[in-house]
Amino acid sequence: MSQRSGWREIIETVVLAFVLAFLIRTFVFESFQVQGTSMLPTLKNNERVLVNKLIYDFETPKTGQIVVFKSPVIKSQDWIKRVIGVPGDVISVKNNVVYINGKRYHEPFLKYRQSMNVAPIKVPPGDLWVEGDNRPKSFDSRYFGFLPMKNLKGQAFLVWWPLSELHWLN
Repeated sequence: MSQRSGWREIIETVVLAFVLAFLIRTFVFESFQVQGTSMLPTLKNNERVLVNKLIYDFETPKTGQIVVFKSPVIKSQDWIKRVIGVPGDVISVKNNVVYINGKRYHEPFLKYRQSMNVAPIKVPPGDLWVEGDNRPKSFDSRYFGFLPMKNLKGQAFLVWWPLSELHWLN
């Protein structure tokens, strides 16, 4: 093998690696950095999560999933919240307790519960109701209303940075 073909093979391998990395990041998985405290104690400021960008091409979001989405308020930002209501659900908040279809929603992940009351409201087709886990510090559906599913970027499923906090998300 000549030195010239060896270099060519190295260059082709590097180019292929970059193309694969680009395709995976664009269409399959993406890293997202948590900004702020709206998801405490589940997610901390500056933690990095891995987001599955393909999942909602094959299934619909489910209550309890943590999702990354294009902000309906500040279009240039991506936000992260928890799905509380899916199409057809009736959501309400009374005395700091979330109710889905009239039943109390079990939220063992919450540490900070203070929330404004929300009169019963039905989630329309194509939309979600999302809330942060740190209810007093989260700007979410209680304020901006329904989140269009078209804004979803994917489901956060793994905290990967810092490595000391490595864990799967529910």
